[in-house]
Amino acid sequence: MRKVLGIPGPALPIVAVGVASAMHVGKLPPALPWLARELGVTLVQGGFLLSMIQLAGMTLGALLGQLADRLGPRRVMLVGLLLLAAGSALGALAQGPQTLLWTRGLEGLGFLTTVLPAPGLIRRRVAEVRAQARALGWWGAYMPIGAALGLALSPPLYAAVGWRAAWWGLALLALASAALLARSVPADQGRGEGDAARLADALRAACGGLRLTLASPGPWWVALAFGAYSGQWLAVVGFLPTLYTEAGWSATAVGWASALAAGINLSGNVGAGRLLARGWSVRRLLWLGYGAMALGAVGTFTLPGWAGYAAALGFSALGGLVPGTLFALAVRLAPSPATVSTTVGWVQQLSSLGQFSGPPLVAWLASQVGGWHWSWVFNVLCCAAGAALAVALQARWRAALAAPARV
Repeated sequence: MRKVLGIPGPALPIVAVGVASAMHVGKLPPALPWLARELGVTLVQGGFLLSMIQLAGMTLGALLGQLADRLGPRRVMLVGLLLLAAGSALGALAQGPQTLLWTRGLEGLGFLTTVLPAPGLIRRRVAEVRAQARALGWWGAYMPIGAALGLALSPPLYAAVGWRAAWWGLALLALASAALLARSVPADQGRGEGDAARLADALRAACGGLRLTLASPGPWWVALAFGAYSGQWLAVVGFLPTLYTEAGWSATAVGWASALAAGINLSGNVGAGRLLARGWSVRRLLWLGYGAMALGAVGTFTLPGWAGYAAALGFSALGGLVPGTLFALAVRLAPSPATVSTTVGWVQQLSSLGQFSGPPLVAWLASQVGGWHWSWVFNVLCCAAGAALAVALQARWRAALAAPARV
């Protein structure tokens, strides 16, 4: 397969599936005003709805990553897409906030199981180091692209057919994504169809792989740095629709402005992959990304009108350098080729912890002080932690580049 938009052909369907899955993250922020009117969802409950999709990743990321390594990443991704479809369909039937929270939890399990094995699968299908860095940079952008599509398309869909019908449509999209993956990505090699005995063997092997991963410092540093990024990004982008609705913007303007703020994160993700391939240091990229997020968050929550929105765009665009860099690090700093998905799973686990805690904390802070004007404090603290972690990650990256390549 040829490259499309710079994405190596073998990685293209995997990135596409990730984008379709991330639309389930982006569909919720525009729905919050509808959910508040129809189901009585409060601001803090809305924060938990934004973060609930991360519950599975927060608790099961590393274990599911090891199972993906053992059972086969393609097979695990297909199961995840089926769970994602089920969660979206059941969410469309919810009659209250509590039910909706648990269906979002099911979506979170499906989302995690879908996206977690993808970097390992890309690593397997794209062997050349520079092409692999570009592919992983694009993979790092699956979330902003999918979230942007969800943010842009959801408001007109909700206005035309209602949020329930739109969520049914996204369930069908998850099923179509499963069909695309099954057709375009070869079956996992050397793994028969899973049965009880194979699953038991995989679980036993998973314990050993998990111990090896957690005994290595590299996965810890990457995971902590990702957690410092992810919670604050979702807190800012997730509440932009609420922020600008309160400011009196029209529904159409809110939808497109929020979509652009999420989608522009793509530029940093893709740029990180290219700059790493050209020899930029990890520390330089992470400091630039975290620094821009700190300044952008201050502007987003304190500057009026379009000036605040321009700050939000800078926050997201240059902030994208962080995940684009960290996905490449996660693949390279795995303690062995058999623990790539496990390492990504541990990264996802701490990333999910950040995304689970970030939006409710920001919502709580806003409700306590009577506005959004002090919400940037959370972001600045996260960025300071990330900048400190960048120093340790630079040393690990340099050592990984000096080591013989592993296949």
